[in-house]
Amino acid sequence: MLKVLIVEDEDMIRKGLIHTLDWTSMGCIIVGEARNGQEGLEKIQELRPDIVFTDIIMPKMTGIQMLEAAKSIGDFKSIILTSYSEFEYAQKAINLKVYGYLLKPVDEEALKNIVEKMRREIYEQRTYSNWLEKTKDKSEIQLSNLEIYIERQEASNPYVEKTLSIIKTNYNHKLTIEGIAEELGVSSSYLSRKLKEETSQTFLEILHKCRLQKAIELLNEGTHKVYEISDMTGFNEYKHFCQVFKKYTGIAPTEFVKGEGLLIQKPVK
Repeated sequence: MLKVLIVEDEDMIRKGLIHTLDWTSMGCIIVGEARNGQEGLEKIQELRPDIVFTDIIMPKMTGIQMLEAAKSIGDFKSIILTSYSEFEYAQKAINLKVYGYLLKPVDEEALKNIVEKMRREIYEQRTYSNWLEKTKDKSEIQLSNLEIYIERQEASNPYVEKTLSIIKTNYNHKLTIEGIAEELGVSSSYLSRKLKEETSQTFLEILHKCRLQKAIELLNEGTHKVYEISDMTGFNEYKHFCQVFKKYTGIAPTEFVKGEGLLIQKPVK
């Protein structure tokens, strides 16, 4: 159940919202009410609601002042309750990332629609956050091995060191261990064995992780389409890029974009 707080100085409107609507059918529970902005702020701090419905013009503290003061307290979605005469004033709340507005007297169907939309978004975000907490450490460990060898380049074997340097600077080109081995004048089986000994990873694992680091950096920049990033990071096929991305991060690149990025990337320097 999502926790809802109602902040409204008019008793009739406040009590009407609380008692005449079937909140449980909307997946919500009323955890508190407040008669002014100051009291509302205290309730937000005490109850940590998921959704706050608030009037604008109230004694002691306006709804906008309350939301401004509550920004640092917790993460919740807010709905402004407003009349036509207050609407221009209510628009000042845009900078506070208010989720939406409901005109008074509140239409029950409009309220249900906006609550359902908020409920879906909140649960989607929680699902993503839970996934991130479970996979973040694992993803960081997977990519940290690459960061150590690519950035430090302190491999004891000169052929391994040179191979890592080639991957770092040419990750966006077609690379094979056979081609690099021929360039270095050693056999591919020898180079493959030495890479595994020093990095505990295969050539393809290192190459994929290097490409993914750059792909994640580009995805976070938000200036390129996903299929463009696939080409820019050396993946010949978009489908293959998606498969490799999901293998190492647990999600598709399109889901990564929707989730506003992961906190695991370090730019390839």
